[in-house]
Amino acid sequence: NAQGLPSPGYYLSSKVSTISFDQGFSNLWGPQHEKLDQGSLSIWLDSNSGSGFKSHHSYKSGYFGVAVKLQPGYTAGVITSFYLSNNQDYPGNHDEIDIEFLVDDVPIRRYPRKSDSTFPSRPMYVYGSIWDASPWATENGKYKADYNYQPFIGKYKNFKLQGCTTDSTSSSCRPPSISPSGYGGRLSPQQNTAMQLVQNNYLVYNYCHDPSRDHTLIPEC
Repeated sequence: NAQGLPSPGYYLSSKVSTISFDQGFSNLWGPQHEKLDQGSLSIWLDSNSGSGFKSHHSYKSGYFGVAVKLQPGYTAGVITSFYLSNNQDYPGNHDEIDIEFLVDDVPIRRYPRKSDSTFPSRPMYVYGSIWDASPWATENGKYKADYNYQPFIGKYKNFKLQGCTTDSTSSSCRPPSISPSGYGGRLSPQQNTAMQLVQNNYLVYNYCHDPSRDHTLIPEC
């Protein structure tokens, strides 16, 4: 845990069982850059290719988690990701939720459902990948991926998927609560305190505050 962070008081990750990679996912691209070893998945990027994986099912809602170990040292331009998207079903007009990593069970961002347009209603798959995003990831390509440091390796383990798939019925689907009982799905005061401290001390970028963004496309902001 990052130093000085208060406890969120509620550990949602403990409510969801870990599954193996094969139970929930399969390779999507770059199979020659993927390796499973004793429950840990390694994917890597070199000058030839990166790699990515995708969940077997798409989800309407749920809890999604994984433990990720990033490549140490110089990694400018290299993106190691875990996210939800329906970009393959709706190319050019997709929904996406990028999962940010900091400390276990501490909320980082929260988007209230102000209207239907602020909350994705179309099911999404869960993805992970490592790839060269040099053209835009580092001040619009100012710093390139340096392949003198290849391969760049991302390691994933402790996969967690629990939610409502497109095949689930409302009676069979019970996503875990995001907060202790009694808060009706809202963050508790203790969770809000932890989130605020993270945002005040560790947040380096918020796309809602980026003047270069077209804010008509991000109604959640």
